Amino acid sequence: MIRTFSELRRLPTFEERYEYLRLKGIVGESTFGFDRYLNQLLYRSDRWRKTRNAVIVRDNGCDLGIEDRDIPEKILVHHMNPITMEDIEAGSESVFDSEFLICTSDKTHNAIHFSDINLLPKLPVERKIGDTCPWK
Repeated sequence: MIRTFSELRRLPTFEERYEYLRLKGIVGESTFGFDRYLNQLLYRSDRWRKTRNAVIVRDNGCDLGIEDRDIPEKILVHHMNPITMEDIEAGSESVFDSEFLICTSDKTHNAIHFSDINLLPKLPVERKIGDTCPWK
């Protein structure tokens, strides 16, 4: 299944977008193994930085592109479809195509890769008048 931003944006909730993107990965499973230097070369390239910035602007820096889901720490730009060493070596256009990219927080990124909904960031608890238990 090829995941796209065009399809993702039709899903109105954060939870639906998470379900669409989750990869059912295995904790500790290596993506590039000893060839991680390749993806580091990619992520340090000028082309990637320009692509990354364009995606952040498009998504307003919001987690999974959902308004009011601001990312307070470093914004990750996630490849919706896992990339391979061959994609990087060949300079595949899909690696830089914003149709296959989305902004995520670190927690959301890990939840997608490890298919663990418990890793998703929690929204702040709405406080109410008379609520005297601040740790709930």
